[in-house]
Amino acid sequence: MTTPGFLFCRDPLRPRHPDPQFARETAAARHAGARAALVDHDALLAGDAASAVGGVGRDSGPYWYRGWMLPPARYAELEAALVARGCSLLTEAPAYRTAHELPGWYETFAGLTPRSVWRALPAGAAPPDPSVWPLLAGTLGSGPGIVKDFVKSRKHEWHEACFVPELGDADRLGAVVGRFLELQGDFLAGGVVLRAYEPFVPSGEARVWWVDGEAVRVTAHPDTPGRLPAPGLDAVGEAVRALGCRWVTTDMALREDGAWRVVEVGDGQVSGLPAGEDGGSLFSALLRS
Repeated sequence: MTTPGFLFCRDPLRPRHPDPQFARETAAARHAGARAALVDHDALLAGDAASAVGGVGRDSGPYWYRGWMLPPARYAELEAALVARGCSLLTEAPAYRTAHELPGWYETFAGLTPRSVWRALPAGAAPPDPSVWPLLAGTLGSGPGIVKDFVKSRKHEWHEACFVPELGDADRLGAVVGRFLELQGDFLAGGVVLRAYEPFVPSGEARVWWVDGEAVRVTAHPDTPGRLPAPGLDAVGEAVRALGCRWVTTDMALREDGAWRVVEVGDGQVSGLPAGEDGGSLFSALLRS
């Protein structure tokens, strides 16, 4: 079987070089014995997948993508463009969407993550009447909540566009959702998610990296690089294996009552490493898979 390779995003200003964000990872992958090729992320986002993969050798085998996030539709175009060149992605497009967007993974992790409801809303579409948000939130009951899209929140605008002190306060809920949609703009991913708020201890989040259902690395979350909690993984491992996606991450935090909770699930190809990590151990595990 052909050894897997890695597709890294290229530097927009120096197309023969990896994007500076992934330069250390590219070197680590090559050091681990992997093939590394470069793709044009800007061209992928523009819908020109054939041009984006023009530097990938024909019939050069299977690849893991390792780069900036892609909307699932663009990822599917990347997969098709690689197939046209006699190559393949080891995470197929349906699996990417499953791990990347909350509606894809939520049911599998429902007992391990805050209760959530959502409404699909294509990027660029006119926002619905604000009256829909209290109706949606009603299934979560009373109490505080979080607003996000299918992939990300705006937690750095916590009070403005993320946290709702009381989901039953229709005016406040509508204001936070409206501001969130305004700030996300064309970058809105999938739609709006409302989540029940759970209080976590201030010890940071752990990002657990899973390959074929096994935890191969635990790192700090990129937002809290100096903090590395040690989460319990048994129940989460069962959920990861039930999800059936080959390379995923779970961001975990300790709730104030002592329960470890899954804050987010992500596709490992587009999950960030904390500063100082080059991904070498991950690439070795992926080459062995």
